[in-house]
Amino acid sequence: MKKLLLLLAAAAMVACSTVKQKTLTLTDPLTLQSPDGTLTLRFGLSQDGTPMYALAMGEREVVKPSAMGFTFRGERINNDYDSRLHRTYTADVDFHSGFSIESEERDSFDETWNPIWGEESEIRNRYNGMTVTVAKDGIKMLIRFRLYEDGLGFRYEFPDQEKLTYFVIKDELTQFAMTSDHTAYWIPGDYDTQEYSYTVSRLSEIKAGHNPDYNASQLICSPNAVQTALQMKTDEGLYINIHEAELLDYPAMNLDLDPATLTFTTMLTPDAEGYRGRMQTPCKTPWRTVMVVDDARKVLASRLILNLNEACAVPDAAEWVHPVKYMGVWWEMIADKTKWSYTEDYHSVRLGETDYAASKPHGQHGANNDNVRRYIDFAAANGFDAVLVEGWNEGWEDWFGHQKFDVFDFVTPYPDFDIAALNAYAHSKGVKLIMHHETSSSAVNYERHLEEAYSLMNKYGYDAVKSGYVGDILPEGEHHYSQFMINHYHYCITEAVRHRIMVNAHEAVRPTGLCRTWPNMIGNESARGTEFKTGILPNHVTILPFTRLQGGPMDYTPGIFEMDMAKLNPASPGNISSTIARQLAIYVTMYSPLQMAADLPEHYAVHMDAFQFIKDVAVDWSESRYLLAEPGDYLVIARRAKAGAKSKANLGKDGHEWFVGGVTDENERDLEVDLSFLEPGRTYTATIYEDAPGACGIGDDPAFNPAYSIRTVRVTAADKLSMHLAQSGGFAISLQ
Repeated sequence: MKKLLLLLAAAAMVACSTVKQKTLTLTDPLTLQSPDGTLTLRFGLSQDGTPMYALAMGEREVVKPSAMGFTFRGERINNDYDSRLHRTYTADVDFHSGFSIESEERDSFDETWNPIWGEESEIRNRYNGMTVTVAKDGIKMLIRFRLYEDGLGFRYEFPDQEKLTYFVIKDELTQFAMTSDHTAYWIPGDYDTQEYSYTVSRLSEIKAGHNPDYNASQLICSPNAVQTALQMKTDEGLYINIHEAELLDYPAMNLDLDPATLTFTTMLTPDAEGYRGRMQTPCKTPWRTVMVVDDARKVLASRLILNLNEACAVPDAAEWVHPVKYMGVWWEMIADKTKWSYTEDYHSVRLGETDYAASKPHGQHGANNDNVRRYIDFAAANGFDAVLVEGWNEGWEDWFGHQKFDVFDFVTPYPDFDIAALNAYAHSKGVKLIMHHETSSSAVNYERHLEEAYSLMNKYGYDAVKSGYVGDILPEGEHHYSQFMINHYHYCITEAVRHRIMVNAHEAVRPTGLCRTWPNMIGNESARGTEFKTGILPNHVTILPFTRLQGGPMDYTPGIFEMDMAKLNPASPGNISSTIARQLAIYVTMYSPLQMAADLPEHYAVHMDAFQFIKDVAVDWSESRYLLAEPGDYLVIARRAKAGAKSKANLGKDGHEWFVGGVTDENERDLEVDLSFLEPGRTYTATIYEDAPGACGIGDDPAFNPAYSIRTVRVTAADKLSMHLAQSGGFAISLQ
């Protein structure tokens, strides 16, 4: 690093002009076309040696010439021990201009790979590639491009080299210059949470401060910043999506918009000192991705993010990674019917010291033996794989809001939770329990206990864990999306592989396709899910498949049948904005190999006819068809069940069963579902779960009525079904 700084010192001592102030034009561009010739990438240097790229679809410009590069932190001036609290550095180092092109290499690639689980059984990975080596004062950087038929991926690579070993990123300056004032589907840029409602607006109208959503940990990073995956639509009907792939050992990015130029600049999540990345060569950044297609359905069908990740790194994954349909002692706690905690005797508890056996239970602890057995019985009787139990372990009395380092040990149960007996009971019923590890965002504490916690799971036959990261991160100053936490999440995944455990992380960083490499990443939250109850807007589930789900599946926790929250707790009034038919549809439209029936057994017991769809619907698919789609408005998706999958939901299926789901926003709609995807020559029985006449899914509307009806018809591939969707409603179809 010192050699680099000496070489660049003269330039660095002058105040660096930002790339926004430059005239961004390409000189003598290199070009690359997608395999089908639809997309064209141009790359070159501006007049002052700034690397730049541009992307076009045919004759239509998609991304205008956009700058690339970095600003590095300067050299530390005083290395004395006494100066650690007063660190000073030389001026920032410009690593975004003054480059020359040293070489270029071309390659092409075409493969078909088979995911362990997914929306289809085969995925084609085909691209044309170009790698350009640029240099500045003897320091080399590779910029690697992969151009697919539906989009572009590019990243920076720093090879092992004498003049650059360790360096600290102050800013990444990658830009995405938009051609006009597109419609955007966005949430505010934030270093700690994605649990926001989406805003639909023009780019020029983006202003994060107007979004009132609250979270236990949040830090909006700029008034004009948004998070990825960012979905946009042009007035000419192109769909553009910006995201990142293979996020490892690097902070997650937001996109900061310059309203005057409609140009996004990468804004990386800082660490506790305010720096964006601490690097050691050889190293590389995540892929920056730009998807562009001419049909909204192609966004949903794109596998750009998955394809930019490495192949499966778990040789025996197919032996133990499996889709899961589960229930859980969870919603009753979210709805304030029962509690995670055990007693009110202690306002402050200490790990390993508090005597719970001597305390008086408050009587509202949800994770007690009798209640858990009740869930196990219902799950076993209805063909579920597993039951999640939250609040089973000591420490919940003062876990929230204190940034407490020693919160849980993840192995010590409350007195009314007999872990050995409950596991034996569940296994006798053919059901597994899912472990819950709420870390309270004390990441170092979790890592300290991780081996013991995973070993306990192995002892009792748990093969899946739901981890949580509620609250501000410890160590203090770090963020949910900083480099430290990105490495923490990955460490948990790789340690879980050693124990053959599947991981479903909540409040973690949004997925970037790593589930291809590590298929035990069976699910993630990382967005506003059902737990927000009355805070879910009608258009929310019509946007998420275009945004959050681009990087991997979401544990959205659907299946709520009792929409009136006051019936669970009179102090929490209000209706969830959904019909029951819409809740069923989400099992198809919101893909996940980990699907929860989130409501209480007693609520399902009074709607067993509708609950039948939840019992029937598969969780692993051999084929998916995206029939109708417009972000923010509606979705209709059809999926064919995979035969012989390792979930009870797929056992007994012969690979001919199809399931269809459709959802709408706040507007009622009439949609026509073309069944031509069905196998010709076969006749199917279609069981249709739909909004009843007069249904309304708008929670605060006086006409709110989540009612459904069920009908059965015989159909073939030649048929079309006319479906009426209520406001915030939907439909689900089982085709046997």
